[in-house]
Amino acid sequence: HVQLVESGGGSVQTGGSLRLSCVPSGYTFSSYCLGWFHQPPGKDREGVAIIDNEGSKIYADSAKGRFTISRDNEKNTLYLEMDSLKVEDGGTYYCAADPWAYECSSQFWTRGNGFEFWGHGTQVTVS
Repeated sequence: HVQLVESGGGSVQTGGSLRLSCVPSGYTFSSYCLGWFHQPPGKDREGVAIIDNEGSKIYADSAKGRFTISRDNEKNTLYLEMDSLKVEDGGTYYCAADPWAYECSSQFWTRGNGFEFWGHGTQVTVS
C-alpha cells in the first residue's frame, strides 16, 4: 500500500511563496500520474495541477501563472511551487497518485476521483 507524505505547508503573507513536497513511503512513483489538490476551509476539494511521468503538466485556471508542479524521479519527490499567494489559496493541500496514469489524460482530473493514493495533507495559511 502506497502512502504519500506532504510537507512544506505553513503560514505566509499575501504575495509570498511556499514550496510543497510529497514523498511516497515504501514505493517509487516514477511511472505514476501525480497531482496536487486544494481544499479550502468549508469547501470541496479541487484540482490544482497534474504531471505525468514524462513531465507534461496541466494546471487549473486558478494556478496558471502562479504555481509550478514538478517532479524529481531520482529523488522520488513531487513538488508544488506556489508564488504570489492569495488569501483564497489557504487550506489543505493534498498530493495524489494514479498508478495507472489514466488521470493525466482525463478531462475530469480536477475531480480527483481516479487518483488511488492520497496523502494526509499539509496546511497552508495566507493572510
